[in-house]
Amino acid sequence: MDSQTKFWMVEGAPTPVAPFSHATEHGNWVFLTGQMPTLPEDDSAPLPEGVAAQTKRVMDNLILVLKGTGLGLDNVLSVRIYLTDFKRDYPTMNAVYAAYFPPGKLPARTCIGVTGLARDALVEIDCVAFRP
Repeated sequence: MDSQTKFWMVEGAPTPVAPFSHATEHGNWVFLTGQMPTLPEDDSAPLPEGVAAQTKRVMDNLILVLKGTGLGLDNVLSVRIYLTDFKRDYPTMNAVYAAYFPPGKLPARTCIGVTGLARDALVEIDCVAFRP
């Protein structure tokens, strides 16, 4: 890595569940690590019940990290979503997720069904943002 690369650990953002930075930045590109539905103030607290509550917590955590880098959801260009029960949770997750963006201003996105996530979460979301 060169001196243009920045490694972000955002104060007030959730405690990482593994060894990683909250985000890395190179040039104008900011890559956010997948966020879990953990509480920023208490990583050991039980996760919210159900995919709707977990999706909301994950999106709120992404907003905390984005804010800590001086950005917001309007800077997000691409999103990846991971669901442990795709068939059951996809419609509910979509409804919560879509409410965070203005109509017609949705980032590019991939949604993937996975066999498991850290902390037995139902959903994890990462994203790529651009700093103008």
